[in-house]
Amino acid sequence: MTKTPRDFGHIDTWVFDLDNTLYPHHVNLWQQVDARIGEFVSNWLSVTPQEARRIQKDYYLRYGTTMRGMMTEHGVRADDFLAYVHKIDHSPLEPNPAMGAAIARLPGRKLILTNGSTDHVDAVLGRLGIGHHFQGVFDIIAAELEPKPAPQTYQKFLKLHDVDPTKAAMFEDLARNLVVPHALGMTTVLVVPDGSREVVRETWELEGRDAAHVDHVTDDLTSFLLRLGGKP
Repeated sequence: MTKTPRDFGHIDTWVFDLDNTLYPHHVNLWQQVDARIGEFVSNWLSVTPQEARRIQKDYYLRYGTTMRGMMTEHGVRADDFLAYVHKIDHSPLEPNPAMGAAIARLPGRKLILTNGSTDHVDAVLGRLGIGHHFQGVFDIIAAELEPKPAPQTYQKFLKLHDVDPTKAAMFEDLARNLVVPHALGMTTVLVVPDGSREVVRETWELEGRDAAHVDHVTDDLTSFLLRLGGKP
């Protein structure tokens, strides 16, 4: 039975993930964060880089973020973790006025829902030059350190920003983070690599394109948004 994807005619709130969604996967900015996370785990637990990598990815898969796993299993403080892992070079990001124009043409509010910190959000949006198009950011601190895809995190986000999920669209690079939004009634869009550049991702991170909870898939977010908002 072929699914009928939800459309966008009724949408008044546009919700965007940050990393690997609002900038291209091939920038591999998250690779820097990933490496810093590995260093943190290795240093904190006094284990080899190889063992730290195994623990890092195990916690990421089981807890939603490595940070949550480190907090739960080893008593790590969120502030210490976030300050360390987000100390990266954002210079690979370039201004993207075309995406900014596409976002601006969408009717309604634009919000960011991320497992990162507001400091990281500010740095990324500053480099992209699109921060002024967003009316709000819901980060890991606002989520009380409970990351996506935890159901309660989406509920907190919806309540805090007074979002009707049946009139909202969610853009994400991880299919598993779209399960709950879709169940709540949101129109879901999976942002995938364009296929022409090398990306550094886990295999499971690239899965889910054909999942029932994914309404639309795009490898070019700017063009996708332009079609939704109407080209000038």
